[in-house]
Order: sequence, then structure tokens, then C-alpha cells
Amino acid sequence: MSTMNVDVNQNKNMKPEDILCPLAEYEESDLSKLLEKPRLLNIERQRSLDERSFSELSIGISPRLSIRANDMSSSRIFEQLDFICSPVGRRSGFNTPRSQTGFEPHPMVAEAWEALRRSLVYFRGQPVGTIAALDNSEENLNYDQVFVRDFVPSGLAFLMNGEPEIVKNFILKTLRLQSWEKKIDRFQLGEGVMPASFKVLHDPVRNNETLIADFGESAIGRVAPVDSGFWWIILLRAYTKSTGDTSLAELPECQKGMRLILSLCLSEGFDTFPTLLCADGCCMIDRRMGVYGYPIEIQALFFMALRCALLLLKQDDEGKEFIERIVKRLHALSFHMRSYFWLDLKQLNDIYRFKTEEYSHTAVNKFNVMPDSSRMGF
Repeated sequence: MSTMNVDVNQNKNMKPEDILCPLAEYEESDLSKLLEKPRLLNIERQRSLDERSFSELSIGISPRLSIRANDMSSSRIFEQLDFICSPVGRRSGFNTPRSQTGFEPHPMVAEAWEALRRSLVYFRGQPVGTIAALDNSEENLNYDQVFVRDFVPSGLAFLMNGEPEIVKNFILKTLRLQSWEKKIDRFQLGEGVMPASFKVLHDPVRNNETLIADFGESAIGRVAPVDSGFWWIILLRAYTKSTGDTSLAELPECQKGMRLILSLCLSEGFDTFPTLLCADGCCMIDRRMGVYGYPIEIQALFFMALRCALLLLKQDDEGKEFIERIVKRLHALSFHMRSYFWLDLKQLNDIYRFKTEEYSHTAVNKFNVMPDSSRMGF
């Protein structure tokens, strides 16, 4: 986990833009700077990088690019990877006799792309996402919908394959759904809540298509999606980084959408921790599973979304206000996660020896963890 090397207590008068500079530099850092002194890889100790693994990974690589691992320096590896993995202007091996990068596409890759393209969902002639699963065995389930969290890996694949329009359409359509009125049993959800999923409803009589969103009112257990907004911000950053197109993120609608999401997760409440409190099941799947409180996957998403938002928000009056709040929260969140979420054998042994019901600021067991409990959590 990355953390900003700024001490809050010693830098109370520091301006947000001063803090953003190292953040941006860290985000945009060039790995090539690390290779000023090329050195040979010690491949013998790394089972994942030994000669056997390289031969397995190179099944679909043409002989022209096959290089023995023991003769390859770190600079040579990065040179090859930069040539092979650069997504700009390149497409997958699916439906093409040979990739432009020199790869002979493995049959499994071609099958994956074929399945991915069969899962595409179109709205008024434009692709807007991929369905959760190509499975018609259970019609009552929502596998035929486009889930925000499930589309992210698909979106990243399309970005790496030089097909950003699908991702752009998805970002704009989910942003439009965010502005809808969201009510569950007469209770109105926050304005910034992103949908868990959506589907395209075809009306053959009127020859019309409409979008139908699920904000948790149809989910098993009626669970609202906490992670959708974070994934949306992260995907917007990925689109901007991959394409170099900042115009999408700079749209007033996208800026407002980000601020609405941030308003929800940065709002002040009764919580005493910088981490994000989650209801049961709203962090990973649309049903209740006995997972609640401060699950680490949500905190990781929260952290990443805040970092991405710092780079996407415009430096106007509204943007600067949120940037200040994000910087403060990141400081506290980084400290908290590093202090209390990192578990090793020593920490586990200490936990099993904790006393309970401790009072005052000198308490060691700050969260009153029950060591004898079969399920220990923070």
C-alpha cells in the first residue's frame, strides 16, 4: 500500500497542491528509472520465473521472441514487455491470423475473447458493458445484467486491446443512472450511490430500448452496493491513463459524479476510525453473508479511489474542497491500515494474549477483540 510521506502534525499549513505534487510524481513514475544499473535476475530462486515457467508461458510466443531466461537481463525483459504489452493501437489475437506484437495467440486466449464479445450488451446500437455470466440456467437470477464491479476487468481488457469506446460508453451510462431517484421502501438513498447493476430492456412493440438499474432494491437481502462508486472512479482513471484523453473526466457531469460519490464516503458521522463502515454483504456480493464492519477489500478500494480522485478532480473551488478532505483522509487511512490491518505471526500471538474490557487510552486491546472467539475481526 502506498502512503503519502507527509506528517500531518508537522505540516498543518501545507497546501494541498504541495502534497499533490509528490502524489502525481509517484503515480506517473517511470519504471525505466529503476533500470539505470541493469543487473541479472536471480531466476534460480524464483520458481515462477525459472526456465520451466518461461517455457510454459511462451506457448503462444513465436520463436522470434523466444529468449532463454538465464541469458535475459532485467533491462532486456522490460524492453520486451514494453514492446509486447503496449496496448496502444493493438488488438487481441481474436479473429486475426497473427497479432501485430509477434504473439501467436493461444487458443485459450481466442476463446476468452470470443466469450467476452458474446457477453457484450448493446444499448441503442452502442456497446455499454458485459453481462455477468453467459449462463441461462437460472432465469430468475440477474446474471444477464451488467454489474459495475464485474465489468471492470472486462473494461481493462478492452482498454489494453485498444478499444476504449466500450469503457467510455459504460462510464457515461452508469453516470446517467447515478442521477436517478433511488428509493427502497419509501427510503431515499444518497444521491451519489452508483447502481450495483443494470440491464437493457427491449420493447419490440414500440421498438424502443430503456435502461433498468438495480440499486439494491432487487438484490438478495436488499443490499446496497458500496463498491460500485469506487470501481467507477478507478475505471475512469484507468480510461484516462490508457487513452491520454482527459476530456471525459473533465466533463462537468463526471466531476459532479465523483464529488457525489466522495460526499458519501467522506461524510462525517459517529465513526471514530478513518476506515469505511459497511453493512452486511454490501462490499462484495449482492446478498448478506455475515461480512460487515470494515472489510479490508473495501478499505483497499476506498484508498485506491481516493488516490484516483486526487488526479481526476479539477482545481476549481469545488474540486479544491474535496482535494483537501481527501488528503486529510488518506493520511489517517494510511496510518490506520498500516497499524491495525497488518497481521504477522507476532501480531497474531499478541492478539491471542489480549486482555478484554480494557479502559483508557493506555489500553492495548483497543478494539476489544475477543481472543477466544472463533472469528476475530476488526
